[in-house]
Amino acid sequence: MASTRTLESLSERDKKYLWHPFTQMKDWAAEDVLMIEKGEGVWLIDTDGKRYLDGVSSLWCNVHGHRVAEIDQAVKDQLDRVAHTTFLGLSHPLAVELAEKLVHITPEPLTRVFYSDSGSEAVEIALKIAYQYWQQKGQKKKQKFIRLSDAYHGDTIGSVSVGGIALFHDIYRPLLFEALEAPSPHPYRWRGTDNPEKVCHQALERAEAIMKCRANEVAAFVMEPLVQGAAGMIVHPEGYLKKIRELTKRYDILLILDEVATGFGRTGSLFATEQEQVNPDILVLAKGLTGGYLPLAATLTSEALYEGFLGKYEELKTFFHGHTYTANPLACAAAVANLEIFEKKDILNTLPEKIDLIRKRLSELRDQAWVGDIRQKGLMVGIELVEDKKQKQGVPLHLKAGHRVTLKAREKGAIIRPLGNVIVLMPPLGMTQQELNQLMSVTIESINEVGKALTEKSNL
Repeated sequence: MASTRTLESLSERDKKYLWHPFTQMKDWAAEDVLMIEKGEGVWLIDTDGKRYLDGVSSLWCNVHGHRVAEIDQAVKDQLDRVAHTTFLGLSHPLAVELAEKLVHITPEPLTRVFYSDSGSEAVEIALKIAYQYWQQKGQKKKQKFIRLSDAYHGDTIGSVSVGGIALFHDIYRPLLFEALEAPSPHPYRWRGTDNPEKVCHQALERAEAIMKCRANEVAAFVMEPLVQGAAGMIVHPEGYLKKIRELTKRYDILLILDEVATGFGRTGSLFATEQEQVNPDILVLAKGLTGGYLPLAATLTSEALYEGFLGKYEELKTFFHGHTYTANPLACAAAVANLEIFEKKDILNTLPEKIDLIRKRLSELRDQAWVGDIRQKGLMVGIELVEDKKQKQGVPLHLKAGHRVTLKAREKGAIIRPLGNVIVLMPPLGMTQQELNQLMSVTIESINEVGKALTEKSNL
C-alpha cells in the first residue's frame, strides 16, 4: 500500500513514473517535490503537515475553498445514486437542473448548453459549432477565426490554432489551421503609447480592418473578455469588449467569449461579459464551474445557432461531437451546489472589499526597480518582473525569476505560479481578508527578496 511507503519513496516514484504539465522535467528531477495530501478551506497541506495558502485557486478553478461541506455532500449524495451514465441517448436530472441554472445566470441570448470535460474541449466545441453553423447556412467561405495576439484558449489542436503565445504554440504551427490575428490591446507592451484609451482605439481600428476585409471568410471572433489570463493577466482597456461586439455584429461575425478563467466571480462580477453588457453568440465555461471539484465544462449558444442544426435525420445536420464523460453526474452535482452557494451566501457582494485590499497591497510594489507593470482586474493579478524598468526589458529566461519567486513564496507558506516573468495571483473567492492579507505579504516579500538578489546579481 502506498500509505506504508516513505515520503522519500513517493518523491522518487514521482520522478520515475510521472510527466508533469508545463514542466521541464530535467529541472523537476533536480528539485524537491511538494506532495499535497489534504485541503482545508483555502489552505493546502503537504505530507509533512505544512500548510500553504492556495494563492492560485489550484490553477484558477477553486472558488469557495477545499472541502466545502455543501459541495462535498452533493457529490456524496450523487455517488449513492450513480457515478456515471452516458449522455449519448440518455439524460439525467442534474444535467437538466444545471443547464437551466446556467441559462438563467448567463446573458439572455444563450439558451442551449453543451457539456464537455475541460476548457480546451469546450473551446473546440465552440469553434466546430461556429464553423458548421455557417456551412449549413450556405455561407461556405466562412471558415476562418480571428483571435487576439498572445491568445490562449487551451492545449488541444483546435484551441491551440486560435492561440497566439509563441512559447506554448509555435512548435505546433505545422499541425494547426490558420487563424487571423488582431492585436491584443495591451497598454504596457503597445508600441507608441501606453495610454489605455489610445491603445483601445488603435487596437479596434486594426481589428476592424481585418473584419472589413475578410468578413465573408470569418466564422467567429474568439477572445477572453476583459483579461487574457495565460498571456500574463493582460487587462484590456475599458470599452474594448463592447466595441468588438458591435463590430462583429456589423460584419456578421459570431462572437465566442472564453470565460474559462474569467468566469464565476474572478473579475468581480459573476461573468466578465456583464461589466460591459455584452451578449456573445457562444460562451465557454469551465474551471470554476464545479467550484474546483471535478472536470466539467459547458459551451452555451444562442437559440439561433442551435436551430441551425435542426433538420431531418438524413440531412446530417447533427452536431457530431461528444465525450465519454459528457455531463458526468458527480460533476454536475458539484456544479449545482457551487452555484447555490453563490446565491445563498451572496458571494459577489463580499468581493469589493477583497479586491480593494489587493489593490492597496499591490501599490507597495509600484516603486520597485524590478517591477515593471502591475495588472489587476478583480481577483486576477499579474505582476511583471523586469531587468530594466525604463526600457521594459524582461528578466532573461535563464535566471528563472518567476520560478524563484514561486519557491520563495512556498518557503513562506503560499502556493503561487509564474507565467514567465509575470507573477500570477488568483485567490479563491472564499479567502478571508485576513488570509488575503497574508497571501499579499508573502507575495510582496518574495518578489522583493528575489528582485533584490537579481539587482545585486547575487545568490543566483
